[in-house]
Amino acid sequence: MPNPAIIFEDQDILVLDKPPGLVVDKSETQNTDTLEDWLGNRGEGLERNGIVHRLDKDTSGMIIVAKTTNALENLQKQFAERVTKKEYLALVHGEILEKGIAEGSIGRNPKNREKFTVIEDGKEAVTEYEPLKNLQLTTDKIQAIFPDFNKIQIRKLSQIRYDTFTLVSCRPKTGRTHQIRVHLKVAGHSVVSDEKYGGRKMVRLDKRWCPRQFLHAAKIGFKHPVSGEWMEFESPLPEDLKETLWTAFSYS
Repeated sequence: MPNPAIIFEDQDILVLDKPPGLVVDKSETQNTDTLEDWLGNRGEGLERNGIVHRLDKDTSGMIIVAKTTNALENLQKQFAERVTKKEYLALVHGEILEKGIAEGSIGRNPKNREKFTVIEDGKEAVTEYEPLKNLQLTTDKIQAIFPDFNKIQIRKLSQIRYDTFTLVSCRPKTGRTHQIRVHLKVAGHSVVSDEKYGGRKMVRLDKRWCPRQFLHAAKIGFKHPVSGEWMEFESPLPEDLKETLWTAFSYS
C-alpha cells in the first residue's frame, strides 16, 4: 500500500498528500490497504478514522483528516457551506481557450450505476475551470509514442485531433463524486487516461504515454477548526505526471 505524506499535523487535524493508487474509504470491493486502514494503524478512532472528504483512487494530492469529533464536525460544515477552497490540475483532451463554469447537476448514471453523469434530478454541482497551457503532440512525439502505427493509423489520430490537449485548473465549488471528471467529459474534454469516462479506445491511446488519470488535487484552503485561522496547503505535481508532460510535450 502506498503511504501518504504528512504535510501538516497538530492535535486537531492531519493534512496529507495522497499518492495515486491509494483508496480512501473501505468498501465491499476493497476492505484492506486503504487510507482508512493507514489512519486506523495510527490509532485514529473517529468514524471513518476522521476522513473529512475523499479523492478517487487514481487522483493524487491534498486531503484533510480530523483527529477529534469537534474538528470533524467543523470541517464537514466548512465543506457543506463551501468555505473550503480546492484547486485541481487536470490534463484534458482538446483545446480550451477561455475560463468558464460548468453547472450541470450530477447523479448516478441510470445505465451504469458505477458511473455518474449530468442528470436533471442530480445534486447541484459547480466547477470553475481555467486553461493554463495549450499543448500539442508534435509529429516526432506521435511517432515516438506510437512506433508500431502505420500511416493509416497515424492519419486517423490526426482526424480525431489526437494531438491537442490543455492543462487546466479546476476549482470545484461543490463536492460531488467524480464531479470534475464528469463536468469535463460533458464539456467534450475528458481527462487523459480516465478509464471510467474517457472511452475505451481513447484511454488505450492515452495509456501509451500517461499511465494513470491526469488529475491532481494541488491546493486546499480552510479555516482551522479550533483557531479559525485560514490555512492553505499545496502539493506539487507528482513525478509520474511531470514525466508525462515531459515525455509527451517536453513541458515541465
